[in-house]
Amino acid sequence: MRYFYFFVSVIVAWVLFLPRTHELQASQRQVLFQLRKHLEYPPSLEIWANYSGDLCNLSSTAHVSISCQGNSVTELKIMGDYKLVNVNGFNGFAIPNKTLSENFKVDSFFTTLSRLPSLKVLSLVFLGIWGPLPDKIHRLSSLEVLDLSSNFMFGSVPVKISRMVKLQTLTLEGNYFNETVPDWLDSLSNLTVLSLKNNRLKGEFPSAICRIKTLTVIALSHNELSGKLPDMATLSGLHVLDLRENHLHSELPRMPKGLVTALLSKNTFSGEIPAQFGVLGQLQHLDLSFNYLSGAPPSALFSLPNISYLNLASNMLSGAFPDKLKCGGKLGFVDISNNKLIGDLPSCLGSTSGERVVQVNGNCLSVDSQHQHQVSYCREVLARNKHSRGRETVVLVAVVTGAVLVLLLLAFGVLSFCRRYRSRRTVEHNVFPEVEPDHSPNGYCSELVANARFVSQAAKLDTHGAPESRIFSLEQLKEATDNFDSSMFLGEGSMGKLYKGKLENGTYVAIRSLTMSKKYSIQNLKVRLDLLSKLHHPHLAGLLGYCIVSGGHNDSSGNRIFLINEFVSGGNYRTHLSENYPDKVLKWSDRLAILIGVAKAVHFLHTGAIPGCFNNRLKTNNVLFDEHRIAKLSDYGITVPSGYSDAVLFVLQAKEEGPKTKSWNKTNMESDVYNFGFILLESLVGPIVSGKGDAFLLNEMASFGSQDGRRRIVDPIVLTTCSQESLSIVVSLTKKCICPEVSARPSFEDVLWNLQYAAQVQATADADQKSDSTSQDSPWSVVSLQPTRQPDS
Repeated sequence: MRYFYFFVSVIVAWVLFLPRTHELQASQRQVLFQLRKHLEYPPSLEIWANYSGDLCNLSSTAHVSISCQGNSVTELKIMGDYKLVNVNGFNGFAIPNKTLSENFKVDSFFTTLSRLPSLKVLSLVFLGIWGPLPDKIHRLSSLEVLDLSSNFMFGSVPVKISRMVKLQTLTLEGNYFNETVPDWLDSLSNLTVLSLKNNRLKGEFPSAICRIKTLTVIALSHNELSGKLPDMATLSGLHVLDLRENHLHSELPRMPKGLVTALLSKNTFSGEIPAQFGVLGQLQHLDLSFNYLSGAPPSALFSLPNISYLNLASNMLSGAFPDKLKCGGKLGFVDISNNKLIGDLPSCLGSTSGERVVQVNGNCLSVDSQHQHQVSYCREVLARNKHSRGRETVVLVAVVTGAVLVLLLLAFGVLSFCRRYRSRRTVEHNVFPEVEPDHSPNGYCSELVANARFVSQAAKLDTHGAPESRIFSLEQLKEATDNFDSSMFLGEGSMGKLYKGKLENGTYVAIRSLTMSKKYSIQNLKVRLDLLSKLHHPHLAGLLGYCIVSGGHNDSSGNRIFLINEFVSGGNYRTHLSENYPDKVLKWSDRLAILIGVAKAVHFLHTGAIPGCFNNRLKTNNVLFDEHRIAKLSDYGITVPSGYSDAVLFVLQAKEEGPKTKSWNKTNMESDVYNFGFILLESLVGPIVSGKGDAFLLNEMASFGSQDGRRRIVDPIVLTTCSQESLSIVVSLTKKCICPEVSARPSFEDVLWNLQYAAQVQATADADQKSDSTSQDSPWSVVSLQPTRQPDS
């Protein structure tokens, strides 16, 4: 009887417990399906809808993984679809394939997530999640790993994350967070991995990070951090430090002895490389390129026992190497190019065995004189820089003094401005009484541009040493062109007459004269010109200034406009593709480098500023070469609409101006892709006779599909200097760009990515044939291409 009662009690307990268990599992399942709905049913979660069993038992895939303990979800990993693009120079940069719609509510999404309180691992990647990260993320107090990378989240990193004390990995990379790096990170005492790279974070590197003794990885690259980098030696467990492409401008601090990878390139670090770097016995990968480091590089760097990659390129390093410099046995790549080094190259760096790649061009070394400067050049540059630094100190003192005076005068100036404001508004009304509002489809008011939502990143780019935009007077332009003398006349086209000019400071400029119909607002035109002048890029012929001459109330001819552009003296791409330059033949690698430069410029026009700049008059005549044979795009952002041959419109359209504007922008972006397709076509076959481009397209494009067809129509220079794989990539890209079906054309990100991949394939093929070739390098050669199909290190 005793055993009977025991058996009954067990059965009763099991029956009572069973409903509660199923109810808990059902609630967890419901939460997961609500998350699927929030994420707008991504394809990677389709498997959930077709699975009737316990989701905890579902097999993991590359896109979704669920782990459970007991009746609770403890691990949730979801990865959406993505595509590879080129963004601001990043090769193979991955972004979500789509953005969640405007119906997505980020707050509701994380409220639903918080109903999984046992989560230890949460990874939501490439899902198009947008909006600020809500404070309620801290409700997931059991989280040890949080990965929200590669989405569209913005704003600040919420301070309540500091309560998630169990957190070991915090990865928010590839978003749009645009506040400062949090100064409370040291509250996360168990944090081992911190990755906030590829955002827009600003401010100084927070010293609080140096108090997290458990850190092994710090990745803050590709942000806008500035100021001083603190002493890092206290982080004894740190293995990876990635601070590339910021604005850090201190001297290099001490590093922890266990550091394995240090990526500090493309900042403004100065001073000498600390001798302490020479005792980092675990260091394998060191990149200090593109800074302002000076002095002689420590010899011990080259002989570190584990060093395999050492990049010191494009600094101000000087002096000579010691005679008996030793290289570590694992050292496979060294780049000391574009410095001011002199003397002999040590034998361990001059070996031609092929086991070690060494790049030394652009110094004053006594090797390979074709790619080295004279010793006097290096010494002169160093002396000039030293003098310049002394002068900068004097200037700094003067600036500080001047700033104090300005502050004292500011209050008085504000009062005066307020008194004059009313009269100034009256004067402006009298100067332009006849100008009507700009109702063109391309117009937008200055108030819209001033709105904070449309602040252009181009304003931040005005730091490349390009001349500041200015307003010229007609008298200044007449003096620069000898009163527009015929000897200064360069030509005439649909965009008006073009003159060469010389400013009072000796700078040569290109001055374009055109007429604008009075139906277009001068005020709006000035706003557009000011925006256009902020677009500085190595492959754009910059707008330096402008002059607007009003035609007057009774003058029906309209307003005269003069655009003052950077003068580019090396001819245009179309001419170089023709037979007029037989001594400067463009090989296939040359053409790829030119195409990549132009594509980068166009991609910058589309994405580097808000509002973007479209319909950019892309043709080989408008691709110019400077004295260094660098390709520069001219006449961008300017279009002449049919029926208004004398009108000029600057197409800088706001992305959020309305459905009509969005459709118009999309059409013009696709127009840029289409026109760039003809630049690709001319690069393949040579200049197309004006007016016969469409006929050639219809009758000859099919010939690209066969080897015999290619031999018949492709430029022989291309055929004899290309690899077939590289050529095939560009042929396929050309067909897609000039496809009559608009939806079939690629995005400009895809255009740029494919060109860089074609260049990489060609560079690999050229390297394979290098031992059999004695030809000299071309000034357009593509060098130092990073592998586009590998993840960002």
